[in-house]
Amino acid sequence: MSKPILIATVMRPEGETGVQSHFRALLAWAQEKALPITLVTPYSSPRWQVYPVFALRRLIDPLHKAASVWWYRHWHALFLRRALHAVLANGRPCTVYAQCPPSAAAALLARATAAQRVVMAVHFNFSEADEWVGKGMIRDGGALYRAIRKLEADVLPRLDGLVFVSDFMRREVAARIPAITSIPNRIVPNFLPDPGLEVEPGEPETDLICIGTLEPRKNQRYALEIVAAAVRLGRPLSLTVVGDGPDRTALESLALELGIRQQVFFAGFVRNAAGLMPLHRAYLHVARMESFPIVLIEAMAHGLPVFAPAVGGVPEVFVDGREGRFIPLEDAEAAARIVVDWLDSPQTMSIARQAARESFLARLEAGKVAADLADFLGHPGECEPRPRGQALENAAA
Repeated sequence: MSKPILIATVMRPEGETGVQSHFRALLAWAQEKALPITLVTPYSSPRWQVYPVFALRRLIDPLHKAASVWWYRHWHALFLRRALHAVLANGRPCTVYAQCPPSAAAALLARATAAQRVVMAVHFNFSEADEWVGKGMIRDGGALYRAIRKLEADVLPRLDGLVFVSDFMRREVAARIPAITSIPNRIVPNFLPDPGLEVEPGEPETDLICIGTLEPRKNQRYALEIVAAAVRLGRPLSLTVVGDGPDRTALESLALELGIRQQVFFAGFVRNAAGLMPLHRAYLHVARMESFPIVLIEAMAHGLPVFAPAVGGVPEVFVDGREGRFIPLEDAEAAARIVVDWLDSPQTMSIARQAARESFLARLEAGKVAADLADFLGHPGECEPRPRGQALENAAA
């Protein structure tokens, strides 16, 4: 790595999202290697300026979800741009590693010279607009939806490089925004530092764990349907659901309705939820779309076999029949049979646990992956600087 790297994000440094896990893993690796990688966020600005503006969103959110999303994106991007401008004003060569399109737009506006390259990580599934729809925050095809997708189409072709966490997402984004095909890019999977393998005495008592915000796009309802289907097959499964969100009350009611409330434990939000994984036999993932889910990497790091649908970039995370099994998304009974067959085969589970752990160490551990990412971000020969972009209006739209 030949030049400093600034990670730019509109998000808080702390948090449990996949994006936050991604840049924290890179920062931890860089600190261990004594490399010049630093984090810049809207919270790098003076608190007396930032917090009153951000706090107003709490008043807006109950009244108008789309306005709340606009407020978040607009003001976080604006304060990030100010923070970046203060760092980049000296004009010294560096790479700004943006974590989303609003962050990338802010970096393009803030950079002082073309020697300050802007590279963006593509974490979203298809578009950030679709993710906000999946959260139930904006209307599919509405004005804000169109504005977000337009921002992506405007910003991504003007960057100096793109990092994709899966080949699936590279193909999908290129199909929607063909102009990015001329931009230097690299596929670098999400990665994590090795948490170490905790050896617990005896077999964990709980069968499955599922971690994520309780919202429609994460599809935890289907996890409950799989547990209910297993009951009908004569093999009750136990499940821990970790996370909180707008769907929690509905999910708890569904567990009662399906007659599985005693088998499902709703743990709520848990900081460092991956620490609960060693208390379970396998990981169950039921989201309808994922680019390269970090939670599956966490499960494999802890030696847990994984059950997940073969959607998005999931087939790039593990091999069906080795570290886990692919499960159908529209047939809970078929999914339950797959899960039960594996859980009730000690030999299969033992082989899968070892395979999951070995696959993580070989392909997804920070020491194996982060150097490739840092090389792409910091090496001057990877992609030549582009001219400084013109002002991007409504960068947070």
